[in-house]
Amino acid sequence: MTDPTTNTSAETSADTLPLPDALTNRPFRFGFQSRGADTGREWVEKARRVEDLGYDTLQLADHFPSGFGVFSALATAAAVTGRLRVGTFVIDTDFRHPALLAKEAATLDLLSGGRFELGLGAGWMRGEYEQTGIPFDPAGVRIDRMAETVEVARRLWDESEVHHAGRFSTLTGLTLTPRPTTPAGPPILIGGGGPKVLATAARLADIVAFNPRATPDGSQDRQDMTAGATARKLGWVRDAAGERLPGLELNIVLLRVVPTADRDGQATSLGEEFGLTTVEMLENPHFLFGTADEMAETLRERRTRYGISYVSVTETALTAFAPVIALLKA
Repeated sequence: MTDPTTNTSAETSADTLPLPDALTNRPFRFGFQSRGADTGREWVEKARRVEDLGYDTLQLADHFPSGFGVFSALATAAAVTGRLRVGTFVIDTDFRHPALLAKEAATLDLLSGGRFELGLGAGWMRGEYEQTGIPFDPAGVRIDRMAETVEVARRLWDESEVHHAGRFSTLTGLTLTPRPTTPAGPPILIGGGGPKVLATAARLADIVAFNPRATPDGSQDRQDMTAGATARKLGWVRDAAGERLPGLELNIVLLRVVPTADRDGQATSLGEEFGLTTVEMLENPHFLFGTADEMAETLRERRTRYGISYVSVTETALTAFAPVIALLKA
C-alpha cells in the first residue's frame, strides 16, 4: 500500500496532467450530510429546508450507535420534497446481505421517483463492529466484499433471474422486485481514502468520494486531508478509471465551512486543532474559508485542479454555505 505521507508519481501526474473537460466543467452539485433529527416533524421540516436552501442531495450515514435507519428516513424525506435527491453516505456493505441491500435500494429509488443515490463504503469504525459482534476483517477483505455487493446489486436490478456463487454470497435463481425507476439502477457512490478502495470506486462507481484515509485501528487520519493527499487520491482514481474517467463525478466533504473576512487568522486557529499549517488549511480541499465570493472562487479553482464538482457539507454549515450555493448556481 502506498504511504500517504510520501510524494508519488501519481501525485505529480494528478497535479500536472490536464483533466478532461467533462470533469473540470461539470456543473456543481451540493450535498448536505445530516445527523438526523429528534422527532419525525423536525426531520420533515429539515428535509424541506435543505431543499429550499438549494442543496441537491440530502445524505445520511449508516452507523449503529447514532443516526437514523437510512432507508426509512430517506424515504420520508423524499416523500415530503419535490426536487431534492436523497442518498446514503455511506452504507457499510458488511452490515447487509447484497440481496437485501439491492431490494431496499430499488424500493427507495422507485418510491422517490428516481431521486436516490446509493453510497457504499467498506466500513471503518471498528467500535461498532465490536459492539455488534460483526467481524472487522482486514481492509482488503472488506473492500472485496463491497465490490462483490456492487456486482450482485446491479445484476439483481437488471436480470430476471440471478445465479451467483461468489466469495462472500451465493444466489440461486433469485428474481428481485420491485425494479428501480432509474435505468440500470440508482447511481452508486463509493467513498474512501486508500489506493485500493479508490481504485475500486474508479472501476465500479458512478460517483467517487475522496475521504480521509481510515487507519488500521478504525479511526481517520487527520493528516490525510491535505492538498497533496487529495492529489494522490486523484492519481489513483485516474490510473484505475482509464476511459471511465470523463464519466465519473468526483465528491468531497467539507468538514468545516468558515465564513470570515480573515481567512488567514481563521485557518491558523483551526490548523492548531488539526495539526496543520495555515497554508495547509487554506489549500485543504476538506475545509473552506472566506466570504461567500471567496469560497465560491476557491471551489471553482478546486474543480479545475481536482475535477471535484460534487461538494457536501456537514450539519453545522447548513445555512452558512447556502450563499455559496446561490453564487455557483447563478
